[in-house]
Amino acid sequence: MSLIPYALARPLLFRMDPEAAHDLTLDLLAKTQRTLLAGAYRSARVDDPITLAGLTFPNRVGMAAGLDKNARCIDALGAMGFGFVEVGTVTPLAQSGNPKPRMFRLPQAQALINRLGFNNEGLDAFIANVKQARFRHNVKPGQHPLLLGLNIGKNAVTPIERATDDYLIALAGVYPHADYVTVNISSPNTKNLRALQSDEALDGLLSAIAAKREELAQQHGQRKPIFVKIAPDLDEAQVAVIAATLKRHGMDGVIATNTTLARDAVQGMAHGDEAGGLSGAPVLAKSNAVIRQLRAALGKGYPIIGVGGIMSGADAVSKIQAGADVVQIYTGLIYQGPDLVSQSAAAIKALSIK
Repeated sequence: MSLIPYALARPLLFRMDPEAAHDLTLDLLAKTQRTLLAGAYRSARVDDPITLAGLTFPNRVGMAAGLDKNARCIDALGAMGFGFVEVGTVTPLAQSGNPKPRMFRLPQAQALINRLGFNNEGLDAFIANVKQARFRHNVKPGQHPLLLGLNIGKNAVTPIERATDDYLIALAGVYPHADYVTVNISSPNTKNLRALQSDEALDGLLSAIAAKREELAQQHGQRKPIFVKIAPDLDEAQVAVIAATLKRHGMDGVIATNTTLARDAVQGMAHGDEAGGLSGAPVLAKSNAVIRQLRAALGKGYPIIGVGGIMSGADAVSKIQAGADVVQIYTGLIYQGPDLVSQSAAAIKALSIK
């Protein structure tokens, strides 16, 4: 458990504009990581290793991409007890994202809506920040190291028909520094991005990524796993096509899911009709449904990372029961605080012991 209860910090943060609170939190994490002040949020990591895609995850709870888009806080997040941390989404060139305001809290639903739009400082700054992280240098004997996922996307100004170019540039840049790479084709906040999930577009993109990965594996002497992150707003037929395409091109796993465009769970609430992706508690059932469909289509043994709506240890367990191998959290961290990490990891470990 962290030294400072999140219940004390949350009211102050929730009085602020959501994006301002987000930026302040990241600034504080970046400044305090690797210092004694990290004790304010440090928590013992639950030991529950699992091997997926050739990687040993120290436990089954990870930080989802989107919180730390510029890879500034890897060591701070690792100190919270995560088994793996995913940062990004990074694009080849820096971009400011969509106009503000672009992040909204819906406390009644334990949810957020964001339309940030891959705001980030670009690939060069991202890689420089990753290189500064020290988590690989501080592994205790007998301990599995924290794993790092690097999440890549396309620039907003890049036409969708040239999207593959951006993904290949980003893949080449992050490849030497990642334990795994995530191809994000499911953000609702970059125009036409989700069109890359359609049959022909996905086939072309993953074919190019698979070929580039083999080239990079030869160049660096190591074959890094690649995961693909998909949306919750897919029907069963679409999920089946995506599953088949992932396997056909040798992708190592799938992350299910990103935020949703659906608003049925937040109708009538303040900010409930804002454009963007909805995350948090209302996404749990939709995400779990996609996970179940993926597991049925992919069969046993194909890695699935479940994300969306985890607000408690029981929610994390529900994703494992739906068919996920490991899980990620983001919005739950904002509402529940860092203790959610160890609670979720412990609940999943208890499930596996039964």
